[in-house]
Amino acid sequence: MTRATLAGTQTTLCEPASIAGIGIHSGSPVTVTLYPAEANTGIVFWRCGLGGRNDREIVADFRSVTATEFATVLGDQYGPAVSTTEHVLAALYGLGVDNAIVEVDGPEVPIMDGSAAAFVAAIDRAGITNLSARRRCIKVLRPVRVSRDGSFGELRPYARGLRVETEIQFDHPLVGRQTFALDVQPAPFRRELSRARTFGFMRDVTKLWSAGYALGASFENTVVVAESRILSTEGMRFPDEFVRHKAVDAVGDLALAGAPLIGAYHSVRGGHKLNHAVVTALMDDQTAWTYSEVEEPARRQRGHADLAAAFAPAYSPDLS
Repeated sequence: MTRATLAGTQTTLCEPASIAGIGIHSGSPVTVTLYPAEANTGIVFWRCGLGGRNDREIVADFRSVTATEFATVLGDQYGPAVSTTEHVLAALYGLGVDNAIVEVDGPEVPIMDGSAAAFVAAIDRAGITNLSARRRCIKVLRPVRVSRDGSFGELRPYARGLRVETEIQFDHPLVGRQTFALDVQPAPFRRELSRARTFGFMRDVTKLWSAGYALGASFENTVVVAESRILSTEGMRFPDEFVRHKAVDAVGDLALAGAPLIGAYHSVRGGHKLNHAVVTALMDDQTAWTYSEVEEPARRQRGHADLAAAFAPAYSPDLS
C-alpha cells in the first residue's frame, strides 16, 4: 500500500476505515468512517443518521466550533452537529493527514478507550498517500496570548513545525502539577501521546450524571481518580498520563486552525475553551501569521502500527 513519503505535499487516506463504539455522554452506539478526500478538502465531518433529515457537512474549522465546555463540538447555522471531535482530529493531525471525510452516524464521536489510539489504528488500516498539491501551512509570526481565570495559552513562532507544551495543576495528590512538551511528528505522537486517556474525578460523577453527561463513561474508557487511588481497570499508561492527554486535546483543537501550524503552543491550566480562544485570536490577527509552503520537518509515515493495546477532562469545564 502506498505511503506518504514526500514532505511538503498534501496527504489523504488510501482507502476507507471504520471504527465503532459508544458516545461518552449518551452511551449510545456510533460508527465513524474515515474516507479519502481530494487535495485542498481539509478535514470535513459528514453527520448522517439524522432520522430522515438531510445529512450535514461540517468543515473542521475554528469557525465551526459551537461549544467547548464538555468537549469540542462542531456545528453550523442549524446548531451543533457532532461532539467530542478532538481525539479523531488529533490522530489525523498527529499522523499528518491533510484531507479526509469523517462520517459520523451519531451526535458524538465514540470515546473508544478514552484516547486517540483507536483512531490511529484506523488510519493505519487505511494507509496514507501523497497527493500532488503542495501542503500550505500556517506560520506563526509573532506571539498571540489569551489569559482567563488563572489560565493562559500562547502561540509563538517556532520553525520546526508544531510544538505543544502543556502544564496542569490539580489540588489532588495523585495529579498535582505536571508538565509535558513534544514536537508533533507521527513517531513521537504515536509513542508519547496517542494512548493517553481522558480522566476525571470520582467526586464529580454524580454532578455529571445528574446533568445528563458522561452516561457512557466507564473504568474502561476513563482514568477515574478517587481520593487516594486510581479506579480504572488498566491503571496508568504513563506516570504523567493526565498532562499528556491534555496535550492530545490541544493537538486536536489546534487542528481546527485549518492547516498545519508552524509554531509552538504553550498552555497553563488550559482546556478546549482556551485552546479554541487562542486559535481564534491567532487567525483574527492577520499580522500574527502567514500562509507558507516552506516544508515542515519530514512527516515519516509508518505501516500498520503495533499499538499496545472521567468522567472527563475533555468533557468537563476547563478548570484544569
